[in-house]
Amino acid sequence: MTAIVAVHGVGHHAPGHSPEEIVTARSATWSKELATGLGVAPEQIPLTYAYYAHHLHRNKPVSQGADPLDQLEYEHPEAADEIALWAESLDQALNLGLPSVTAQGRLAVPLRQFVSFLAERLSLDGRLTRAFIALFFRDVALYLKHHEDPARIAAREEVAATIASTGARVVIAHSLGSVVTYEALHAHPELDVELLLTLGSPLALPHGVFHRLSPAPADDTGQRPAGVRRWVNLCDHGDIVAVPRPLKQRFPTVDLDLTDSIAPFDFHSAAPYLRSAAVAATIAPFLEAKR
Repeated sequence: MTAIVAVHGVGHHAPGHSPEEIVTARSATWSKELATGLGVAPEQIPLTYAYYAHHLHRNKPVSQGADPLDQLEYEHPEAADEIALWAESLDQALNLGLPSVTAQGRLAVPLRQFVSFLAERLSLDGRLTRAFIALFFRDVALYLKHHEDPARIAAREEVAATIASTGARVVIAHSLGSVVTYEALHAHPELDVELLLTLGSPLALPHGVFHRLSPAPADDTGQRPAGVRRWVNLCDHGDIVAVPRPLKQRFPTVDLDLTDSIAPFDFHSAAPYLRSAAVAATIAPFLEAKR
């Protein structure tokens, strides 16, 4: 079967464990989730987990007991602008009817108030939503700090090296992992990928992500990595990260841009995506062709 590399999103940093331990454990976990959707045994899924989070968090202090949004504003004050732009895109994508929350590119209401309102409208746990938003924008800030930041280069080189060493022809990239993978494949056009499957991708998020990509978009259009033969994008209807939609507006060379109901009460986690019928239908032909 064709080898698969899976690239994680935010929230996968595991201090206290070696990268090798994490790769072994999470390769097994992601194989199990993918096998569930495919209806096969996990042992039949030749998947390797590409772990890059340790590069972003190296020498970064771990907060103790602080409110995650307060910590975000303290560490990355520029995140307020990014969250304001994200809020506008989210409102357009989900038709939430949000009150006026931005003014001249910044939040016009306190960040906690906005997140609480958002959680209430989407019937989400407010505490978990605050923690997730803080985590997502913190990791985005750490990765997209600037084009030549050593952590950014190390993260994408880690992903590229995993694809090269495994000979993987299928790459599944979730959340921020789709951004790291996009840049890794552009940096290494020699990598031949039959299928790039992006899940819950924030690649099109204006300013916060899209306008900071490397290579930079040309004429407001993102470019397909040269070595990618087929690119499929999938997002849940309620995914609050995969905005604006459709991705194809910013990346017209995406072959298939799908929006589906993946997990109504789990808006962004990798596991429901991996178990979904849409993912199974997308990757099955590539696996079966190499049996």
